[in-house]
Amino acid sequence: MPRKLIKKFMPDERKLKSNRYLSWLGSHIHDPNLWHLSRKSVSKAFFVGLFCAFIPLPSQMLIAAVVALFVRSNLPISVSLVWLTNPITIPPMFYFAYWIGTLILGGDVVAIDFELSMEWIKAELEYIWLPLLVGSMVCGIVSGALGYFLMQRFWVWHVNKSWHNRKKRKFILRKLKQAITPQENTESGEQNNQEDAARDPSDPTLNSTSSSTTSSNTTPKPSSDSDSKKPE
Repeated sequence: MPRKLIKKFMPDERKLKSNRYLSWLGSHIHDPNLWHLSRKSVSKAFFVGLFCAFIPLPSQMLIAAVVALFVRSNLPISVSLVWLTNPITIPPMFYFAYWIGTLILGGDVVAIDFELSMEWIKAELEYIWLPLLVGSMVCGIVSGALGYFLMQRFWVWHVNKSWHNRKKRKFILRKLKQAITPQENTESGEQNNQEDAARDPSDPTLNSTSSSTTSSNTTPKPSSDSDSKKPE
């Protein structure tokens, strides 16, 4: 099942529950529905995580956690996917979003060094906030929708593949069982024949059995009444 595969890449549940940035969620973070792995919850988590990854704010993880709480998506996946935006990926991702927003609004593209920090936001955001916001929303919606539908298809494909593999294994085991059973019957028949052929013909048991069979088959002939007395 896809659950086993996804669990390998999920963050540790205990560490995530003890994260200080998520502690304000209180008892909501212990809701088992937020940790459940199903096709629906995981697909929604991909949409939430990829969408929030394009939000040009430092508090992406908090936003993803709140959205996951409301839409009932898988919390660990929703939060972990926003880590796609890191110091290495932030410049190309947000410059691409800014470029998309500029194309949509019809403005001029300006070379900008993106940093996801409050200092950069205070210094640069007032000049580029509109194209960056529009581009980020478009990129977030498109990437989130792609993640949602791709996860839906992957889940169905993985389940069908597991079902076919299980069915194939059962078919092979059934064929092997059918091939072994006649061979065992043949070997047992040959062994019985060899035992019968190896019996000693001088065995008194066999002689008594054969003599009793012969005597039972032999019946005395009735006496003939043809000899009658001669008249005096």
